[in-house]
Amino acid sequence: AVVIGGSSSEIIGKHLGTETNIEVSRIVIKTIVDILKENNIYPVIQACEHINRALVVEAGYAIKHNLDPVNVIPVEEAGGGFATAAMEILDNPVVVENVKVKAGIDIGDVFIGMHLKDVGVVVRSDIINIGEAHLSMIRTRPKLIGGERAKYK
Repeated sequence: AVVIGGSSSEIIGKHLGTETNIEVSRIVIKTIVDILKENNIYPVIQACEHINRALVVEAGYAIKHNLDPVNVIPVEEAGGGFATAAMEILDNPVVVENVKVKAGIDIGDVFIGMHLKDVGVVVRSDIINIGEAHLSMIRTRPKLIGGERAKYK
């Protein structure tokens, strides 16, 4: 699974959370979801801080990973454009409180780290912006433990 967090306000050159644009959100989420699904990767869409950065996932993913749905419906004013669009685009969407996934895409510096496994490693790309928003990507790796005498793969 890949967690996707983003700000449509930042994409159109405005400050985070000031001018949610649902059309931009729909285009971005649909594009990313289509690419992930083509590669058999589950999309996990982060909502905004007004609903504690909860996540929109497909019910099948929630069941497979024993995630309990919470009772909230993301809207533009509380949840943000990405989560609102995800509720329209994903198959049988539900909202969950948290996940721990191995990779993430952050569009507009919205901070997705709370939903990632340890240890984060930056992924570099030739693409550094989506619209006006800064693009960051991350993957995770297993922890290296044991100190200087330990052997690693």
